Amino acid sequence: MTIFAKSELTPGTPKLVMVEGTPVCVAMIDGEVFAIADTCTHSEASLSEGELNGSLIECWLHGAEFDMRTGEAVTPPATAPARKFHVHVDGEDVTISKI
Repeated sequence: MTIFAKSELTPGTPKLVMVEGTPVCVAMIDGEVFAIADTCTHSEASLSEGELNGSLIECWLHGAEFDMRTGEAVTPPATAPARKFHVHVDGEDVTISKI
C-alpha cells in the first residue's frame, strides 16, 4: 500500500509510484484517480513516461494505449491488459494498493 497527497497529482499528467515494490502509473482524470501497472504489457517501457489523452495512456516506446480506468489494452501492439490497482481517496489522502 502507498499513500500520498492528492495535491501531488497534476490533472492529465501521469505519475509513477511504487506499491509494495511494484511500479504503478497513477493519473487524475476528471477529478478521479486511477492506477494501473506502470510496465507496458507489450514491452518493458514505463507507461508513466507516456502521454495521457483523456482516459488513455500511450506507451512512449511503441504507441500502445491502455485505458487508465480499466487497464484494458485498446490499441496494438499491446493485447494484454495492464494490471489494475485499487485506489481509495479520503479527503487529500490517496491510497494505492494491490487488488
